[in-house]
Amino acid sequence: MIVVTAAVIEHEDLYLVTRRQRGVHLEGYWEFPGGKCEPGESLPDCLRRELLEELGADALVGSELLSVTHHYAEKSVELHFIACTLQGAPEPLLGQEMRWVARADLASLQFPPADDELIALLLRTPPSSRQA
Repeated sequence: MIVVTAAVIEHEDLYLVTRRQRGVHLEGYWEFPGGKCEPGESLPDCLRRELLEELGADALVGSELLSVTHHYAEKSVELHFIACTLQGAPEPLLGQEMRWVARADLASLQFPPADDELIALLLRTPPSSRQA
């Protein structure tokens, strides 16, 4: 089981998403930025490290919005979606595509199947009830 964190970064009803690069599992899919936890690393520490590595920005890590376990043919992931507020402007440091997407447009992008529950949650929950 691979433990993964993903940052749900919302600003003015827009969400920050990045596109998985070529040559990686689920290439071309959109995702919420984050990554795999190192052994012994806490979820908040993992998420802050990943955001610094991927986007060059520190973050205030908020509460967990959702945790899911998903089994792909190649691997199983335990995915923790955590509300975050960036401190600084994000930059795609790994050459990945990055964009801010309106909440209503999230369903039009192709996300990994493990993200389905989160997308549904975001589409039915008013922004004011989610806090980082």
